[in-house]
Amino acid sequence: MNWLMTLRIALRALGRNKLRSFLTMLGIIIGVGAVIAMVAIGEGAKATIRSQIASLGTNVLVVLPGTLTQGGVRGGTGGVNTLLDSDARAIRQEIAAVSFASPVLRRQEQVIAGNLNWGTLTQGVAPEFQQIRDWQIESGRFVHDGDIESAAKVAIIGQTVVTNLFGNDDPIDSVIRIRNIPFRVVGVLAGKGQSAQGTDQDDTVMIPYTTMQKRLMRITHVQSIVVKAVSAERVVEAQEQMTALLRQRHRIGPDREDDFMVRNLSDIAEAAQSTARVMAVLLGSVAGISLLVGGIGIMNIMLVSVTERTSEIGIRMAVGARGRDIMMQFLVEAAVMAATGGGIGILLGIGSSEVLKFWANWPTLVSPSIVAIAFLFSGAVGVFFGFYPAKKASTLDPIEALRYE
Repeated sequence: MNWLMTLRIALRALGRNKLRSFLTMLGIIIGVGAVIAMVAIGEGAKATIRSQIASLGTNVLVVLPGTLTQGGVRGGTGGVNTLLDSDARAIRQEIAAVSFASPVLRRQEQVIAGNLNWGTLTQGVAPEFQQIRDWQIESGRFVHDGDIESAAKVAIIGQTVVTNLFGNDDPIDSVIRIRNIPFRVVGVLAGKGQSAQGTDQDDTVMIPYTTMQKRLMRITHVQSIVVKAVSAERVVEAQEQMTALLRQRHRIGPDREDDFMVRNLSDIAEAAQSTARVMAVLLGSVAGISLLVGGIGIMNIMLVSVTERTSEIGIRMAVGARGRDIMMQFLVEAAVMAATGGGIGILLGIGSSEVLKFWANWPTLVSPSIVAIAFLFSGAVGVFFGFYPAKKASTLDPIEALRYE
């Protein structure tokens, strides 16, 4: 018996009871669809995390003020004002593993342009901040050294601020007011979207950090220092050297705790990626269980089919069909059901992921390799769970099969 004949017989047998065949395939359809949709959600989440982390800049470290201890009670980070802009300059000039360093000041401010106003995050930064955060300029320019030295009243604004204060107008050379202090808009930032924490990175106004110190906050310290290492391989080296340098500059003795802390964003990135990987594996595993349930359904129906077609099997054996021909016939039937269910499940999974992306605004990413693996796995499930019924059919005694009613 050739393969084409075997396939025709299998399709004819499945077509005799279409509803039962479809209900049998339903487990495979749901299983494959669930696997593709769940893995697409997991892959979409990982891709989103990767893009959000990339938007923060690569090889980035953050230096924050330390904690305050009074009466044995320790406060949170930033309890003491220990960081100065001279610390940032020392880090940039004295540590070979560091390429850029920028003081940073942050505060929510109400920004006014004409008769419109908008509450946004105002950041005081140095020119190096642009390279650290890999932030592109859409038009105009960024802060430069002259702005820092003169504490110039200039501002670079994000896309969200542009939309809410200027609409479709060009904001370059326009005047905005922060605390009734006029600032000239000299640059517009390119869009970055949401951060890993879900905040809008484009909802910001950047000004020289010296201007923010003297005119808005009236302080001499800085709230944090962001640093970019020369390469990913030298991040740990930069972190260790920064710690040693700041301890020396702040005159911290060997037995005293640091009055600052250095955070490595690479650790945060790895933790986020690890969480996304675990979620993707978990979702895929849960969906894979339904594939196994679908396989058990195929085995059950094939066993019923063997019982119902015992007389047919006896006749085939009587006219010369061998045991392996009978086994191949039932294996092909199981594989056809599983593969057909897998094909429909692929369409269901891709469609479901697109619906989730459109209606629920969930990031999804359908991988062609996952689609191929899911289809092959569905066929393998059909062959695996169809083997026992096929083997049972092939070992029937022809005489007993002919006498079966």
